[in-house]
Amino acid sequence: MAHEAFDKIKAIIKEIESQKPETAEALEQFRIRFLGSKNALKELFGEIRNVANERKKEYGQFVNEAKMAAEAKFKALKEELEASAEEASAQQLDLTAPGEPLPLGARHPIASTMNRIVRIFERIGFVVAEGPEIEDDWHNFTAMNTPEDHPARDMQDTYYLRNSTEMLLRTHTSSVQARTMTSQKPPIRIIAPGRVYRNETISARAHCQFHQVEGLYIDEDVSFADMKQTLLHFTKEMYGPEKEIRLRPSYFPFTEPSAEMDVYWGLETETDYRITKGTGWLEILGCGMVDPQVLENCGIDPDRYSGFAFGMGIERQAMLLYNINDIRLLFENDVRFLKQFTSVV
Repeated sequence: MAHEAFDKIKAIIKEIESQKPETAEALEQFRIRFLGSKNALKELFGEIRNVANERKKEYGQFVNEAKMAAEAKFKALKEELEASAEEASAQQLDLTAPGEPLPLGARHPIASTMNRIVRIFERIGFVVAEGPEIEDDWHNFTAMNTPEDHPARDMQDTYYLRNSTEMLLRTHTSSVQARTMTSQKPPIRIIAPGRVYRNETISARAHCQFHQVEGLYIDEDVSFADMKQTLLHFTKEMYGPEKEIRLRPSYFPFTEPSAEMDVYWGLETETDYRITKGTGWLEILGCGMVDPQVLENCGIDPDRYSGFAFGMGIERQAMLLYNINDIRLLFENDVRFLKQFTSVV
């Protein structure tokens, strides 16, 4: 019985060595017969119970050799077939044919909106200023007249770095204003775009990270009227010459007086009614005259200089420009969504 078992292994090995599959289909049949879940070698492993004890080890090694021979043969045949396929493909390749065009990307709607806002203000003399996204407490809060007990410092609103009460992810780009005022002398006329972070619940209208553009103008005899005319110019350039604005009293710790600015969006469609709550007016930014305490904190004489500041969320402007109804779409990077903006520059 033992001799018969050894003879079966020899026959299988001989069959393996004689196989010469020339197609992928034939190679797959080879794999199924010798390496598949029900391969021809499995039966031989079961024959070990009929082999004398003193030859069981020899028999097991013999069966393993057959299995390794099948694996080596399969690998060699597969490499040979793949090499033949590559060679055939290379022979058919027409090197004179024109190449396939590479797909062109497009600016993200957030980047397009940010660039549009920046270009509008650059045309009237503002320059871009930047600052770090990981900011210290003084530039983010204290310099901007936000005392230690202000709610914005609470962990519910602000992302602090682990084991630190001084370093945080900036909650607004006002920190860039503070850095500019402490490093430059008036006149100052800057626009500060960038990413900011707040610990907010993600929804269709809010996100824990978003982008802002803040502006700052400081000089002698800067008035509230200067601010209003600057923002009216921005609105007409951004949304159309027919747009009108209104300013509503509000509160910000770093400006006094402060205002929310609305643009008259109209009531022509059902969407207009929905986003303006039936009023036709839509809030797009906050603004105000720089608080004298902020100027003093940053080493600027409030008796000589005055100024105004404003800030807006870029996602909000992008949603208005491109009729986007959910802020989360701007962060999901779904190519099907972004392809709609391939013409955006």
